[in-house]
Amino acid sequence: MSSPAHPGVALFKGEKPFPIIPGCDHYAGSEKLMLRALALQDSIGPVFDLTCDCEDGAQAGREKEHAEMVVRVLNGPANKRKMAGVRIHDPGHAHWKQDLDILVGGAGELLSHITLPKATGARQVSEAIIYIQRLAAQQRIARQIPIHVLVETHGALREVWDIAALPWMQSIAFGLMDFVSDHHGALGAAAMRSPGQFEHRLVVRAKAEIVAAALANGIVPAHNVTLELKDTALIHNDARRARSEFGFLRMWSIYPAQIQPIVDAMKPDHSEVGKGAAILLAAQAADWGPIQYAGELHDRATYRYYWELLQKAKITGVAIPPEADQAFFS
Repeated sequence: MSSPAHPGVALFKGEKPFPIIPGCDHYAGSEKLMLRALALQDSIGPVFDLTCDCEDGAQAGREKEHAEMVVRVLNGPANKRKMAGVRIHDPGHAHWKQDLDILVGGAGELLSHITLPKATGARQVSEAIIYIQRLAAQQRIARQIPIHVLVETHGALREVWDIAALPWMQSIAFGLMDFVSDHHGALGAAAMRSPGQFEHRLVVRAKAEIVAAALANGIVPAHNVTLELKDTALIHNDARRARSEFGFLRMWSIYPAQIQPIVDAMKPDHSEVGKGAAILLAAQAADWGPIQYAGELHDRATYRYYWELLQKAKITGVAIPPEADQAFFS
């Protein structure tokens, strides 16, 4: 007798499953901060990704040395969970291809993602992805390296739907600070922080468009940083509003104290996780046909919802009922 079909197989036949990645993306620009973040990642569990920053983190004139340092860190013993990616220089910078030559050449099998900043449109992003694909082929890397794109220009926002549809895309993030600055004073500094960043109509429009484009194309929308570094209540509130009011499923962190409040705000509701686990176990027992649960009818549409919810719970550290954990994650 065959074993019950796993939801990851039964519910996504012939389809691309939605990427389940941590709800927090933490940035570090120096070797010291990267190693500190990797140690924290190992101690608290795989609840956040690390992005090693080769854009703002590299000193002018030492771009090559900085990228080589990142390769050493990624290949070193500190990178135990293999949940670290990179942000390269923007495609208009003289060193962006050099960054990729070094990073893909030296750590292509390890990169959890490559983030492309300051794109001006879909064509520029496409050219960068093609370059990454060629490098991966040259290095005989069989996997697709996930691509994250930072939308922070008018051109990228205008073409965000085309960007979201490009190959190897996994996430689109909003770059609030550069976006506000790109309005030449028409948006005040208040739009860079709360509550203005959730209320100014031009910023709200940009966030909503990014989330809509990302989700329609099966990739993860990531929210911008918060300028508050230490007040965990304010950080949590910013992340909660990004999640509940706009649908962002991920948020950037630029300071270690921001990580846990962001992770907590992005976690699924514990009671919903328990309900989802029970529904999925019953559905698996029914070979993924329609079932009744607590007086409600459930079918593949709700199964997909709850399966993604359970995966999100797993990666954000929410406890999953033991029977479901054994059935779906062992």
